[in-house]
Amino acid sequence: MSPTTEERRAGDQRDAAETATDADEHTDTNASPTDTAAADAGTGSDVVAGGGYPRACDTPARKLLYDMVAIPSPSREEAAAAERLVDFFEANDREAWIDEVGNVRAPANDAVLLTSHVDTVPGDIPVEVRPAPPAGELPDSSTVPIGEPGEPVLWGRGSVDATGPLVAMAVAAVKTGVSFAGVVREEVDSGGARHLVAERDAPGAVINGEPSGWDGITLGYRGLLEGTYVNTSESGHSSRPEPNAIQHAIDWWHGVEEAFTPADPDTAVFEQVTTKPISLDGGLSDDGLAVETTMDVQLRIPPSRPVDEIHELAEGELSTGTVNWGEPMPPVMESPRTDIARAFRVAIRAAGGDVRLLRKTGTSDMNLFAAAWDCPMVTYGPGNSELDHAPDERLPLSALDHAVTVLTDVCREQL
Repeated sequence: MSPTTEERRAGDQRDAAETATDADEHTDTNASPTDTAAADAGTGSDVVAGGGYPRACDTPARKLLYDMVAIPSPSREEAAAAERLVDFFEANDREAWIDEVGNVRAPANDAVLLTSHVDTVPGDIPVEVRPAPPAGELPDSSTVPIGEPGEPVLWGRGSVDATGPLVAMAVAAVKTGVSFAGVVREEVDSGGARHLVAERDAPGAVINGEPSGWDGITLGYRGLLEGTYVNTSESGHSSRPEPNAIQHAIDWWHGVEEAFTPADPDTAVFEQVTTKPISLDGGLSDDGLAVETTMDVQLRIPPSRPVDEIHELAEGELSTGTVNWGEPMPPVMESPRTDIARAFRVAIRAAGGDVRLLRKTGTSDMNLFAAAWDCPMVTYGPGNSELDHAPDERLPLSALDHAVTVLTDVCREQL
């Protein structure tokens, strides 16, 4: 049984004291990395606040994660999850509010802005904590090994993308006093991030929350260009040889695919322009006098290719019809030599990890932040991104603990 709102608030207030105390104390230098992670996640005496948490959810971070994953928050339905975050900040004596588009805002020391998205994709995955199976075995319905044998793993939609990173950032923000923003609609149109960059100035540095694994940092994302091809042709008997609007759409897209096929088949995906038709709709018009078609398409753009160039090449394949292009999401590639990237490498190694520097073939809100703000940034968060949007989405609770430790160390280094 999940705790009630009143029980959660009471638990937050009891946990707040230990979280604040931990923020001012140094960890035992003889402690192991795992012990340090648990301490930084906020170990407390209130193991089962309100009687509604699994036994393994025994820290403020783990309790908040359980609550947040248990609250459905698909895009445009984030209000309840946003309110839970505000409760957490207020219980820890931090001012927080929900802005006009639904973002959770908790500004403070702007040396660092910690930000992740509140929304998830749809999907009902029962929220539960299970032990990871023995070595060499996988749980039913999954092909991705996660967690050390026997360690507690939290299952649920958003545990990886991106409620796990969101919670790690909220807890680290409370511990260190840096700014925080939980944004909405990342999974559909990045409306929350677009509002944020339009409404506030650049911070000293940005840490964007997405799953990279607690020992990895993401420095680059490809960009995204979306468009809708539209065409109309005269109706006629299907035996006629002239191509109709549907055929023109298909021909155009074949030309686009060929134009962006790399000459070297071994080119890394991150360095390619990849093309994908998303939907195709066509047929006779309502009056039966024309064939109409629309096709929605996406092109993923590497940092090495200007968006304008991709737009022009795609348009150049048109023989008829038009394309209505949406606002592009520009690619981003950050340097691994910035102060914030260096701080992550130091913190991950101190926590016992082997640092991984990542480039991702999709997009995130970091693309928008990098285009709007002239400041260093990385993307970071616990979780295996292979489980993004997956029916077996789950996160080892130790990964959350480690991520809180790393984020806390990084933020303190920047203050």
